[in-house]
Amino acid sequence: MSPTIMRIGPYRFFFNSREERRRHIHVACPEGSAKFWLEPILALAFHHNLSTGALRRIEEIIKEHEDEFKSAWDRHFEL
Repeated sequence: MSPTIMRIGPYRFFFNSREERRRHIHVACPEGSAKFWLEPILALAFHHNLSTGALRRIEEIIKEHEDEFKSAWDRHFEL
């Protein structure tokens, strides 16, 4: 299960229910995908086929909505 948390422009932000419990967010767009850790600090875990500019923009979006992503994670996993 991969609930979509948010869509902004071409980016879909989601997480996978069957992955590890450390908070993180996945993002997918037509050009590629990435995973960012939300804790202990925001950090890129990996990406596939995304430009530096796209990664920078995605990180900005995550920073703007980090609390929402964390809250969605907590609700989904009932923390």
